[in-house]
Amino acid sequence: MNTAAIVIVIIVVGILGAVFLLTTSARRDRRSATGMLSRETRSRDRGSVVIEELEAEQGATGPTGREVERAAEREWRGGGTAVVVAPTPAPPALREPLDPEAIGVTRRQFFNRGIVTMMGLGLAGFGGSMIAFLWPSLSGGFGSKINAGSLDGTLNTIRTTREPVYVPDARSYINPYPTDHIGSASKVYTGPVLDGMKEGVVALYQKCVHLGCRVPWCKSSQWFECPCHGSKYNRVGEKKGGPAPRGLDRFGVSIEGGNIMIDTKTVVLGPAIGTNTTGQEAEGPHCA
Repeated sequence: MNTAAIVIVIIVVGILGAVFLLTTSARRDRRSATGMLSRETRSRDRGSVVIEELEAEQGATGPTGREVERAAEREWRGGGTAVVVAPTPAPPALREPLDPEAIGVTRRQFFNRGIVTMMGLGLAGFGGSMIAFLWPSLSGGFGSKINAGSLDGTLNTIRTTREPVYVPDARSYINPYPTDHIGSASKVYTGPVLDGMKEGVVALYQKCVHLGCRVPWCKSSQWFECPCHGSKYNRVGEKKGGPAPRGLDRFGVSIEGGNIMIDTKTVVLGPAIGTNTTGQEAEGPHCA
């Protein structure tokens, strides 16, 4: 009997202990979920009417966080002291417009400006090359004064070969002009062209005045004869036949230091049809 009573007592004590532990843990969980006001918070809010009312109702333990929220909601709905509303914040100040130079460029602006810049450089380079190609070079080459060599040496070569001397840089032929016909030449020619004839030479442009073909020298006839359309010119470039509208164009000639200087800057138009200051006729069969 004593043993059975002891067992019963132990069971009852165990059940009571379990109930106590469950009750304590449930209260602790509820407090941790809803929150409890700390002592410091209660001391700061001591002057609050809501807190004083809740403390009066709850006693020394103080109200829970949920109870404070409910009391505040009652006040907001008009059931208690008015709730203090936080002041409306002032609107933000307007930002001053940014300086366009300080903003920088976007990726699209960078690519657009790069494309425009490259296109501008390309067009500028192309235009510059065209101007350089079309503009006559005054420092040397065709379009300036060309040194064709010694006057005496050139005339000796022509007498020996019976051919004019071709000057590639001047794009012209040099042929002798008989000085005994200067009187006739002075009636047709003027300026540097006549000055060169007085020195005994004439510089003839290589292009046929008909359609621009290069006119070769025909050694058998001692004329210039164009193979394109048959235009013919005598030794000094005066027209003798074919569709050419005038004689060969020519350049002014001067003698400087014994050398022949051909001024290719200005092309002098050839003499009119029918001009024949030397009276030279074909000396053999024609080549064209």
